[in-house]
Amino acid sequence: MLTRRHIRVKVMQCIYALVQSKDESLEKQEKFLKYSIESMYVLYLSILALLVELHRLAEKHVLHAEKKYIATSEDEYPDREKFIKNKLLLQIAKNGVLHKEIKRRKLNDWHLNDEYVKLIYKEITASGLYQQYMANAESGYEKDKDFLIELFKQIIAPNDKIYEHFEDERMTWVDDIPIINTFLVKRLKKASTGSNEHYFLPRLLKDEQDMVFANELLTKTLLNDAEWEKEIEAKTPNWDNDRIAEIDLILLKMAICELLNFSSIPEKVTLNEYLEIAKEYSTPKSSIFINGILDKLVKEYKAEGKLQKMGRGLL
Repeated sequence: MLTRRHIRVKVMQCIYALVQSKDESLEKQEKFLKYSIESMYVLYLSILALLVELHRLAEKHVLHAEKKYIATSEDEYPDREKFIKNKLLLQIAKNGVLHKEIKRRKLNDWHLNDEYVKLIYKEITASGLYQQYMANAESGYEKDKDFLIELFKQIIAPNDKIYEHFEDERMTWVDDIPIINTFLVKRLKKASTGSNEHYFLPRLLKDEQDMVFANELLTKTLLNDAEWEKEIEAKTPNWDNDRIAEIDLILLKMAICELLNFSSIPEKVTLNEYLEIAKEYSTPKSSIFINGILDKLVKEYKAEGKLQKMGRGLL
């Protein structure tokens, strides 16, 4: 579920939090890193739980509509139950394994925040996307999937109220929401009629080595902070460290640490990863600045025999 880039971002955020709080407790930061990474899975499940609750509300709405005496625009649809019959949505809403996991983690509390669910449902039913889908008599798994993906991308994911709700729930989710939304869309696109219940519960990390990598990157970057700072100062003689963006400084230290301590990761992978992270999380010119310094350091490390790489490495 999480890539090495996501893990690097988590380590960066952890180091940034440490710098801001001036808390030098390494043990505390390791716990925070683990919590932050595991929280991403909780966020993913919370969004799926929201889809489950939307389906439940839609079922309730259809049941209520059957008892009414005054006709509405929904009565003009070929099948007013089409939304609750959406095959991909049903795979999620009726997923027993997912329900157990949501219950186990006590995430089945959207009914306590039903104002958000009702708000989203109202936006869905008022949208042209929904009305066009409901007016089309044709159906099928692929059509249902395309609709649900667009519904998520256009209405659910961009909703400011849902974003604020998640932001209030956990501080670490602020930067996680776009990552999880993107992952979920990819997951939905790859879903099929043959997808079993466990398909929607992927592993958080590919293997144990990912968590080992995260902890080692955090620990070695922090323990060698003074050494990495000297490396950077030597390559920026005309710069005061106070003038270097905090995130840039952290990314440079992490990159140096990775270049010198993780022999299985190719140097090009390390450089590309940190440049991409800089583009997303720092200033517009950060990637150019970081690239210039790292390029000098790599040449120097190679000349001195410090850069020892082996194997194909991992992203």
